[in-house]
Amino acid sequence: MNLQAFIAFAKTKWDVPRKLVVLYCIIYFLWGLGMNWFGQVVEIARFTFWWQVITCYILYMVPISLLLRGLPFHMQYAYGLIAMGILEFLGYALQTSYAYPNNLLDQFFGIRNFSLGMALFFAVYFPFGNWGVQKLYNLIFPKG
Repeated sequence: MNLQAFIAFAKTKWDVPRKLVVLYCIIYFLWGLGMNWFGQVVEIARFTFWWQVITCYILYMVPISLLLRGLPFHMQYAYGLIAMGILEFLGYALQTSYAYPNNLLDQFFGIRNFSLGMALFFAVYFPFGNWGVQKLYNLIFPKG
C-alpha cells in the first residue's frame, strides 16, 4: 500500500460521527488518567507530566483505534502492539515516561522485559477500547 492509498484508507476510517470521536476522547482520557494514577500508586510507571495523557491517549491512541475499528481482535491487537511498542520505546528513550526502580513488573519479568511487557499489555487497549466505546455509543445513541 502506497502513501496515497493509506491516506485514502485513513480518511474512510476517520469519517465517523463527531459524537463517536468525542466519546472516544472522553473514555480514553479517563482511562489514561486512571492508568497513570494506578501506575503511580503501585509504583510501576508514570508519565513525567500529567498532560501526556492527552498526547498519548487522545492524540495518539484515538486515531489509531479508529483506524483499527472493525478489524478482528487479533489484528487490532497485532497492529496495536506495533503502535504501543513505538510509544513505549520513545517514552522511555526520551524520558517522558518514568519506570519506578525495582517495580512489580521488573521483579516478575526482569528489568530488560519491562517495556515489552508494557507494550504487550497496552496493545489490548485497541480491541477492548473499540469494543467498549462502540457498546457505550450504541447505549447512549441508539439507532432507534
